[in-house]
Amino acid sequence: QVQLVESGGGLVQAGGSLRLSCAASGRTFSSYAMGWFRQAPGKEREFVATISRIGGLTEYVDSVKGRFTISRDNDKNTVYLQMNSLKPEDTAVYYCAAPLRSYYGLGPKLASGYDYWGQGTQVTVAS
Repeated sequence: QVQLVESGGGLVQAGGSLRLSCAASGRTFSSYAMGWFRQAPGKEREFVATISRIGGLTEYVDSVKGRFTISRDNDKNTVYLQMNSLKPEDTAVYYCAAPLRSYYGLGPKLASGYDYWGQGTQVTVAS
C-alpha cells in the first residue's frame, strides 16, 4: 500500500518561502513520476508541478513558473516543493500525488491521472 505524507506547510507573509516535503512508502519510489497539486477553498484541485522518475524532467503550471521548484531525493523516498516569492493567491491545501502506473517521463497534469494522495498540508500566504 502506497502512503504519502506531506509536511512543511504553514503561515507565511507574501514574498516569503516555504519548502514542502512528501515522504513516500510502500513501493519503489524511484520507479514513478510524482506530482504536486493544490486546492483553494471553493475551487477545483489544480496541478502545480510534476517530476520524472529520476528527476531530470520537471513541469509547472504557468502561475508558479520561476517561483516554485519541484525536486526529489530517491535515496530518501521524498519529493519536495520549494516555494519562493509566495503570493496570497498561492494559499491552498497542497497535496502530493503518485500514479499507479510507471510513466517514462513526466507525470500527468490531471488529478485523475493519480491514484495515491497524501493528506495535504495547508499553506497560507498573508498579504
